[in-house]
Amino acid sequence: MAVSGGASAAAASLPPETWQRSRVLLLLAATATAAVPGISAAGATAEARRSTAAADAELLVLGPGRPPVHALPPLPAGVSPALISHVVLAELGLLPRLTVVDLGCAVAPAVPHLRLPAAEGGGPAACLSGGRALGAARAEALLRRGRCWGERLDPRQPLVLAECVPGGTSTALAVLRGLGLAADGLVSGSLRRSAHGLKAGLVRRGLTAAGLPAAGAHPAAVLAALGDPMQPLAAALTLAAVGRGVPVLLAGGSQMAAVLALALALAPAERRPQLARGTIIATTAWVAEEAGSDLQRLLGLIGERWQVSPRLEVAGLRFHGCASAALRDYERGYVKEGVGAGGLAWLWQRCGRDPQELARLCDRACGRLLAHAADAGSGAGA
Repeated sequence: MAVSGGASAAAASLPPETWQRSRVLLLLAATATAAVPGISAAGATAEARRSTAAADAELLVLGPGRPPVHALPPLPAGVSPALISHVVLAELGLLPRLTVVDLGCAVAPAVPHLRLPAAEGGGPAACLSGGRALGAARAEALLRRGRCWGERLDPRQPLVLAECVPGGTSTALAVLRGLGLAADGLVSGSLRRSAHGLKAGLVRRGLTAAGLPAAGAHPAAVLAALGDPMQPLAAALTLAAVGRGVPVLLAGGSQMAAVLALALALAPAERRPQLARGTIIATTAWVAEEAGSDLQRLLGLIGERWQVSPRLEVAGLRFHGCASAALRDYERGYVKEGVGAGGLAWLWQRCGRDPQELARLCDRACGRLLAHAADAGSGAGA
């Protein structure tokens, strides 16, 4: 597996001017798994997590200086990574290239977005523990949608895929296990200390309820039983896009590792090397260095299973010297990744910009966000 330097892979060797033509897709989705007590920190309560994706999308599009319709839900500490992603997109001039897609969230974002037909975007997925999270018809419809979109992309424009799915690291673990990978303890999470035991128990119940074999099942069956709506669309889109010669940046950590695993499982054996060369997973240092998970080992398992070398890049962004305590909380493990922050922070560097400059800009933006939240009496994290 290639990690950071050495740009031999096709996507990793693209020049900065190509990356600055990127299309950015933010996929919003929801799962009832997020309502399980103790499963997620993407909002302090299950009720707050219902609007997390809408609030993050509004912060991403509007930035910290404009009032959102949906207040960011309160957090124990930190601030939404959508702030990082907004700063990168605004500074690089990529906001006009952003498309927000609502895959059936309980609360729709109050910014321009695409919302899929009911057969594909029909509300939050059921809790994975029941073994019928998406159902076969919806999983297949989302796979078709992803293939259709990917086959229409322009090869001259890289694709950046980001997500916001509260509870999504749990569904990531579930589909990885459903595909037959020993991923317990390797998947990150939004909590300061990941709830590995709770997640593993839910996954065991889901696997048993669905009757999936321990050695791994077909990806469509795994998605139907255990997935969330982001995963089938993103996996099929990635596979189809790379097949057309479109470089794909999977902006995130464990959830994007699950997307890559699904894409590899869906791909014919002869197409898997091309898929690995054309795809980069890029995340934050807070995920890559997290003591309670191991993204590098997880990608190693994926590479061994499908005989490829997944590409992992780690952004250099750090917040040690920031004035905003909410950003310094990243360094304490309270926030790690989300809304494409790690991939976009890596893209910032790939376009020749200094990570320290990005930290300063985020610090300034965070000050504006927190001042506005205090005036409005709302929370500041997601």
